[in-house]
Amino acid sequence: MAQIRASTVLPARRTAVDLHTADNLRLVGELALPQDVDPVATLVTLHPLPTAGGFMDSHVLRKASYRLPALADLAVLRFNTRGTMSPAGTSEGTFDDAVGERFDVAAAVEFAEFHEAPVLPRRWLLGWSFGTDLALMYGLDPSVEGAILLSPPLRYARAEHLDAWAASGKPVLAVVPEHDDYLRPAEARERFARVPQAEVIGVEGAKHLWVGEPSVRRVLDEIVRRVVPDRAPLPETFG
Repeated sequence: MAQIRASTVLPARRTAVDLHTADNLRLVGELALPQDVDPVATLVTLHPLPTAGGFMDSHVLRKASYRLPALADLAVLRFNTRGTMSPAGTSEGTFDDAVGERFDVAAAVEFAEFHEAPVLPRRWLLGWSFGTDLALMYGLDPSVEGAILLSPPLRYARAEHLDAWAASGKPVLAVVPEHDDYLRPAEARERFARVPQAEVIGVEGAKHLWVGEPSVRRVLDEIVRRVVPDRAPLPETFG
C-alpha cells in the first residue's frame, strides 16, 4: 500500500473534452472516470476567479480528479470557463465577470446530463470561490442533485439566488475556512440561513486557498461524505 501524498495521481480514465456553449464558444476540459467501473456519482467542477489565477487545474479540483475516481468511484468534470487558460488549452471567449459564464455552466451541466458510455449519474456542482457564485447563480438545473461550495465569497450571488435554492429544497453544503479572506464561518451561517437545508461547515485553521495536504484531505472528505457517504472518510493509502 502506498501513502497518498500531495502529488499522487491515482488510476483513472482521463479524457480531454470540449464543451460547447449556447453563444458558440468552445471550452476545454477533462473528464476523469473510475478505471474499471462506471461512476456512482458525478462532480461538475467550477474553478476560482480566472483574473486571480483560477482555472481548471486549481489544486483542490485537480486533486479531486486525481483521487476521487479511484477512491470513491466518482466522475470528475473539470473545464476552463470562457477566456481561461491552463495546460489543457485556452477556452474561447473572454472573462465576462459572471455574466456570460452562465452559458459555461449550462454547457457543463448539459455535457454531464447527456453523456453516454458511461452515463454520468447523480450530478453535483462543486464550486470553489468564484465557482461557488456561478453554481448558486446558474447551477439550479433540474438535472443537478445539489451543490458543494468551497470558500464561498457570496460576491456575485445575491439573495434571490439563495432564495431559489431554498425553494428547490436541493442540498447545499458550504465548506468555509476559519481564516477565509472573504466570508468566515459565523457570517456564512448568517448569510446561508435563508437556505434552510444548507449545511455550513467551518474548518478550523484553514484559509481560502486550502493550502496544505491536511486542508485538501478535509475538503475531499467533506465532498465524499455528502455525495457518497459510504466511501467516507477517504483512505490515506492506495494499492
